[in-house]
Amino acid sequence: MRKYNVGIIGCGPAGIFTALELLKNNPNISIIMFDEGRNIKTRKCPKSKTKKCMGCTPCNISSGFGGAGAFSDGKLSLSKDVGGWLEDYVGPIRIEELIKYVDNIYLSYNANPEISYNSEFANKISYECSKYGLKFIKCPVRHLGTEKSQVIMEKMYDYIISHSNVQVLELTKVKDIQPKNNSYHVITDKEQYICQNVVMAAGRSGSSWVQEICQKLNIPTSNNQVDIGVRVELPRQITDPLTNELYEFKIYNTSKTTENTVRTFCMNPGGFVSQENYDDNLAVVNGHSYHDLKSDLTNFALLVSCHFTEPFKEPITYGKYIARLANMLTGGKIMVQRLRDLREGKRSTKERMKKLSYTPTLTDAVPGDLSFVLPERILKALLETFEALEKVCPGISSDETIIYGVEVKFYSTHVDVNENLETKYKGLYAIGDGAGITRGLMQASISGVIAANDIIQKQTK
Repeated sequence: MRKYNVGIIGCGPAGIFTALELLKNNPNISIIMFDEGRNIKTRKCPKSKTKKCMGCTPCNISSGFGGAGAFSDGKLSLSKDVGGWLEDYVGPIRIEELIKYVDNIYLSYNANPEISYNSEFANKISYECSKYGLKFIKCPVRHLGTEKSQVIMEKMYDYIISHSNVQVLELTKVKDIQPKNNSYHVITDKEQYICQNVVMAAGRSGSSWVQEICQKLNIPTSNNQVDIGVRVELPRQITDPLTNELYEFKIYNTSKTTENTVRTFCMNPGGFVSQENYDDNLAVVNGHSYHDLKSDLTNFALLVSCHFTEPFKEPITYGKYIARLANMLTGGKIMVQRLRDLREGKRSTKERMKKLSYTPTLTDAVPGDLSFVLPERILKALLETFEALEKVCPGISSDETIIYGVEVKFYSTHVDVNENLETKYKGLYAIGDGAGITRGLMQASISGVIAANDIIQKQTK
């Protein structure tokens, strides 16, 4: 068994920035990286040619070097109030410093130098939202674009593998992590490796795996929320008055009937709706946008936060159950419904969908009725939020709006870590979205920097 200073499990932004920071401080440190997907140069989604999801295993969109972020719309949220809970670990001053630090690294890899944000307009929208019980989150955004994200990740990949002391394994599943003799045995489906330090950097699709490892090692975890909702698509003329000034508007609504928090998420002006498949053949909806290629539509997620109490301890399973219901009704595809039909208690059909003035970007979605899938309290919260958003963005809840289901964000397993994101085991770290600590490109990347710096400091002592 080969020995390494650091083993990184997951090659998304959290894992990548762990490696970048380690190599910056010690170019000779030995690193091995594991990912169940393919490397960034061979990750290709065939749907662009076939026009339908081919059910690749593993899914080239949700796994592989670059993580799901490589095929997302690539937004860097430049606010500590968006994208995770790292402020709780490092404090407000340090998190602001780390946002600037990581942002500069992305810029050094030729990220888009423009920031989409009009602060004066943001203040105006914040004032408007407050009149209707909505909370507007002020957040400058650096939009990379899907195609630019891939290029940036390729450059990072090339830099990492240029070091002979670094090995990146693709199509490799980590089965177990076993603490032994002040190090860790990382057991994969192919071989075993000995690592002095291990960083669990699995993304959202790996959250179940993180939970399993924590249970085996008796690492304390707490139930985090699972967010369940829909992806909204509508003519971009409706959202342009806001997105032209902000690129993305992040608005929170507390439902007056259910008291659930509902939020807009992942705004894609001129974007495209996409299907993602997880390893257990679960299809969920997502969205992305390119830097250059644009559609005439805008899509965004509208998510309802669901918190659970004892004795229930399986929010991930619950979220997947809801998504599987939708898959059952569509033969494994994404369901689409006109918002008008949902309000009127009707099932959308192909004939009703043809009445739209535009063609939806997810062309193989199956018309259906999301009321057969989503619990009543989630539906109520969503419909109430549409009515509230209409007051600050007229037309957003019009007859031309369609919704895809379901979109689920699995942030469920919140791993108990210290301020350096280290578990109760010395040298074993849990970072990124899969650990329930972050939920976006920026803070996931920052979490890698935090873990790497702690490893570096221990090695220099």
